[in-house]
Order: sequence, then C-alpha cells, then structure tokens
Amino acid sequence: MKSPAHLAQQLARQWQRADWRERYLLNARDGAAWPLRLAIGTPDAGQFNDDSAALRQHLQQWRTVAEQDPGSVLYSERRYRSASTPLAVPTHWLLARPSDCAAAMARHGGSVGAQAAASQQALAELLAQVDAGFHRLLLRRLALWQGTPLGQVASAARIALQLTPGCAQGRPLRALPMAGNDSKFFERHAALLTALLDERFEGEASRQGLTAFLAAQPEGEHWLLVAPLAPGLLPFARQRVPASELMATPLPASHLLLLENERCLHLLPQPLAGSIAILGAGLNLGWLAAPWLQERRVAYWGDIDTWGLQMLAQARQHLPQLTALLMDRATFDAHQGQAVAEPVRAHPALGLQAQEMALDAHLRSLAAGRLEQEFIAPAAVARALHGWHGGS
Repeated sequence: MKSPAHLAQQLARQWQRADWRERYLLNARDGAAWPLRLAIGTPDAGQFNDDSAALRQHLQQWRTVAEQDPGSVLYSERRYRSASTPLAVPTHWLLARPSDCAAAMARHGGSVGAQAAASQQALAELLAQVDAGFHRLLLRRLALWQGTPLGQVASAARIALQLTPGCAQGRPLRALPMAGNDSKFFERHAALLTALLDERFEGEASRQGLTAFLAAQPEGEHWLLVAPLAPGLLPFARQRVPASELMATPLPASHLLLLENERCLHLLPQPLAGSIAILGAGLNLGWLAAPWLQERRVAYWGDIDTWGLQMLAQARQHLPQLTALLMDRATFDAHQGQAVAEPVRAHPALGLQAQEMALDAHLRSLAAGRLEQEFIAPAAVARALHGWHGGS
C-alpha cells in the first residue's frame, strides 16, 4: 500500500528525469500521456487481519485526497474472509493534467516535492513565453536556465530567433541592435544562446563557437597556435600567441602556413625549411593585415565546405597573393567517401577564384558537402605542402 506522500515523492524523482519531462510535459496534450495513473496498491489478507490501525490510517489518507486534493482516486471492492462485507479500497490516483501533478508534489512530497513543483511551475511559465521550437531544449536541459530570471531567458530565446550565421558582420556582439541586448547580455548568457542557436542550426554554433558563428568581433584576445616546422626557427615546439602580437611581431620564416583548425598539426610534414604553421584562426583573420606578412610566402588550408571557402575569401582580402592548398575539386572528389553533411551553409563568399566558386556551387548541391581537414590523407597533405614550399 502506497501513501500519498510515497507517490508524491516518486513523482518528484521522476520529474528530475529529462525523458519523463519530455513525455509528460512536452506532450501534455497527447491523450496517451494523460491522465497519469499512479498505482496505490491494495492491502493483502495479512495486512487486513493483522494491522487494522495502519489500514484505517491508509483509507483515511486517501479519502482526504479524494475529497480535497487534485485528480481523482479510483476505488475497487475487495472481499476478505474475515470481513462480512466487501471493503472499498483505493487502487489508483489519477492526475488529469500537469498542474495536478505539481499540486500533488507540493502538498504531499515534502521539501523535495515542493522544489520539483516550483521548478515545474517555472518551466510552464517559461514555455508560455518562448517559441515552440525551443521547448524541448529548455524542458530537457533545466541547468541551462534555472537560476536565471525567466524574463532574461525569454529575451535570450527572442534574440536567438533573430540571429543568423555571420549576422554580426564584424561588430561586437554587444553592439547588435536587438531589444533586450545590453553590454553584458551575450557574456552572461553565452551558453544559453549557443544552445538555442544549436537548435536552429543543428549544432553549428557550438562547433564554431558563438563569436565565430555570428562573425562578431571577439570581445577578448584571440590566441593562435604557432608551431615551427623546422628546427632553429623558434625556441619552442609550439606556443599560443595572441593575434594582436602577431600583427606587430614578424616571425622568422620565409613560408607561413595558415590552418583553419588546430587538430591537423600532426598531418604537417617536417622538417619544412623556413616554415612556420599558424593554426586555429577560424574567422578571426583581421591580423592578416600585418604589413610584414606581405613579404612572406603564405598558404591557407581549411575545410572543404562553404564556411572554409568563406574563410579563404576573407583571408584573401588581406593577402591577395596567398596560395590555397587542398581546397579544390580534385581533393574533394578523392576523399568524397569521408564527406559529411554541412548542417548550416555560409553565405556565398565574395573574392573566390573561378574554380573555387564552382567548387562552392558543387558543395551546395550535395547532401554530404563537407570534407574536414583531418580526413585528408597524410600523403596528399605532404605532396601539397612540399609542392607549395618548393615552387616559385
């Protein structure tokens, strides 16, 4: 036999599970989800005969629930040998809607139930204020927003609907003209905004980082990985350097290799005389305007996808003479089995060469139009870099 307190605490524990919240709250209007039917259990013959005081208390508790509390209590007549007449015993507690569930937890679940009920009420208030496309995320990932005023969470959801890839166009995020955005809004809610944008753009905001995804001016210093590809060029094997220092500090190399991502360092052939690799710039390419770079041979290697080609075009705005490596149709076709879907495509880039524009159009026509750098065969990487390094 289960008491109202037992079932209310059981509900509070279930509330903590994301799958339970999704089934019973996201689909609250689904006829298969509600009413919620909680089994009370019935006394067996031993309980009936040996513990009449506990049985009377149990029956009285459920009569009180039936008269005063949310939902309804179902009864069934049971016959016991020692009783002359059938006994009506409670068998199920039916809660017709989510508000009944919250009320049951608050009244009978103790402190744990009260906390769960308050959380459910806050969730209901929040979902009423935000676009339905965000409901599942906010319902499943309570930690994203709990502890934040609901009005600010709702503002973040409204702002997320206005943001698109590259929309900042080089401006600081705090300068975007959106209602509710103040000087610290993006800083305070970066994780929430990233998660909301991931819902709209299939995880792309997390993959690139919020600032890069929106093409915003970084608020803090951007650090790049610098790695010499031949001994004696630098006193370290690799080091992180602020982009601002690279603007003002010429590197002692005749050849510079720029890579979109850091995870491809292991693919670079060594030694490569007079060469230094700079990795992890992403969309932060303003430092390429450094005057000393005009005197170096510079190559750029990024992912073969619309974002990679956009970054290549932006790099060329500062260094028109740079060489693109491994970002051509032949490389893509040779590795097409490693290509995957590009969930969100960049806007068509200006400044691409004719063959690159044709590649961009080809990638946009494919279901799997993204080839990431780390999937290029090491032998192909070595051939391309040695060919660039040895060419005139």
